[in-house]
Parts: sequence; structure tokens; C-alpha cells
Amino acid sequence: MTRPSPFSGPITGPITGAKFFAIFASFFVVIIAVNFVMAYQAIRTFPGLVVANSYVASQSFDQERAAQQALGWTARAAVHGGVLTLSITDAAGAPVQARALGGIFGRPTSTKADQTPEFTFDGTSYRARVDRGPETLTTGKWDFRLTAVSQDGTAFHQQLIVQVD
Repeated sequence: MTRPSPFSGPITGPITGAKFFAIFASFFVVIIAVNFVMAYQAIRTFPGLVVANSYVASQSFDQERAAQQALGWTARAAVHGGVLTLSITDAAGAPVQARALGGIFGRPTSTKADQTPEFTFDGTSYRARVDRGPETLTTGKWDFRLTAVSQDGTAFHQQLIVQVD
């Protein structure tokens, strides 16, 4: 008793040079098409560079980190009711009022919803409205990239993860 071949489906007859070339070429066409689609999506959704030249930025990294750690600051951020609350405390747990404060509030993987909040200090923490529309403040993971300057001129940079419910 003979068994039917698993390859005896819609292709009938011997595989000639033309059929083999068509099958072989179709595999490459599919692979190249998928690569183009993936490359297009990667370029379209790329949020940008953190620094223009990572080597130059690395030359002063250790000194900046040591100065920032010497401040002893701890920063926390939360969003409630469309208001971003930023708390910065020193090593003793006292609130810190920075000489300058700024940052970018946005999604980790896209710059489309980025906002630059304008903070006011109420004696214990900083507050800023971040609900500029229903499409910009949706639930999920957000980042606040904090930039502050202490009273003595030391720069403080930190990326805070903010969960919006």
C-alpha cells in the first residue's frame, strides 16, 4: 500500500526551474516586505535621542551624579484629578524649594502627548495641571523627566515613572 505524499496538493507535476524560481523568489519578497514595514514603523514611532552625543555626555557623568547624590534629594510624582504633584525632599525629609524647576511629562515611547507643566510651589510640593484634553491624559504609564537646580546651583535630573489611573 502506498501513502500519498504530503506535497501532492495543488502543485501538480514536477517542480521545474520556473516553479522553483517562483517559490524561492516569493520567500524573499515576503521577507523584504516585512522588513520594510518593520523599518517604517520603527522610524515613524522613534521618539528621539536622549543626548546628541553619548560619548561627550559620559565625560562628565560621574561628577554630575556625585554632585546630585550629595544633595540627598528624593523626588516623587503622582497624578490625581488632572494635577501632577511633584514632591522633592532632602535627606532629612524636609520639602525642597528649587531655584529652578522644569520637566517634560509624557509617554515613555512617544512624544506626541508630551507636555511641559508649569509648576507652582505651595510650601510642601509642586503642582501643575496636565489634563489638556481627553486624548492627552489617558490611563497607563507616563514619565516625568525632571530637571531642577538647587539653591547652590547643582543640577538635579531624574526620570520619574507616573501611573495614571
